Amino acid sequence: MKSIAAMTMAELAAFVQSCLRTRGIDVVLSGGACVSIYSRNRYVSMDLDLINTRFIRPRWSDLRSAMQEIGFADEGGHFAHTDTEILVEFPEGPLSVGEEPVKVIDELRLSTGTLRIISPTDCVKDRLTWYYHDNDRQCLEQAVWVAQEKSTDVREVERWSRAEGKLKEFQRIKSRLLGRP
Repeated sequence: MKSIAAMTMAELAAFVQSCLRTRGIDVVLSGGACVSIYSRNRYVSMDLDLINTRFIRPRWSDLRSAMQEIGFADEGGHFAHTDTEILVEFPEGPLSVGEEPVKVIDELRLSTGTLRIISPTDCVKDRLTWYYHDNDRQCLEQAVWVAQEKSTDVREVERWSRAEGKLKEFQRIKSRLLGRP
């Protein structure tokens, strides 16, 4: 097994998820780390957002105990390890993009375990949520990078944008998601 210091972001996320699964805690990677993974680090996130997928949220004491077993310390809201700068966070669920639940969870088999991660399409929707509702232009760029690197269902993003009440905004950026100037 690789040392934590030698793990990529994806490998670290898979390792943490695998350790948590042995304790009955099922989480999926979401947020900026997905952008890092899908965009080949055009955007660099320094945290793993692991969202609970079960109806009942795990107790913080159970998360702390599991994370301490693999060398992470509770630093009040996130976990840190001395061998990596990447923090691990457990934001409140549900696992959603805008007002809709995440539709597809991809599984990537890595040497450190199985990484459960939102799909590239849901990653694009996640980033567009911030763009649509907070005018976060950096998140728009991140959505474009993911769409350029990974197969993304732009029709699904359009359907979702309509449901979010943001069809006009989507129409303005559609060509960028499709890789056209």
